[in-house]
Amino acid sequence: HVQLVESGGGSVQVGGSLRLSCVASVDTIGRYCMGWFRQIPDKEREGVATITSGGNTSYADSVKGRFTISLDNSKRTMFLQMNGLKPDDTAMYYCAAGHGTIATLTCRLRRSVDFGYWGQGTQVTVS
Repeated sequence: HVQLVESGGGSVQVGGSLRLSCVASVDTIGRYCMGWFRQIPDKEREGVATITSGGNTSYADSVKGRFTISLDNSKRTMFLQMNGLKPDDTAMYYCAAGHGTIATLTCRLRRSVDFGYWGQGTQVTVS
């Protein structure tokens, strides 16, 4: 089984920062594509950022230059550092692990259908 648990969300002012964490129950981190997604009610889930075990990253245009995805393989943990937060960043944020071994080019597409394991989500509110 693969279980993912997110934490670090909260309510911040415009321009503020948050760091989200995702802890995996098994070593998906370090082996597979990992990513952060976000969603608001009744909207499509958006791929925010992904990272491969080799450190190849991909970001949505809306967060480039503001968000940074990273891994700590020894702790089975993925992070999302979010700076310069905007009201449009308000959403439920989910960490996810890809189906099996996803190729780098597929991982970079940040598509939810390519991810088979999901955390429960952590809320980020920017106002």
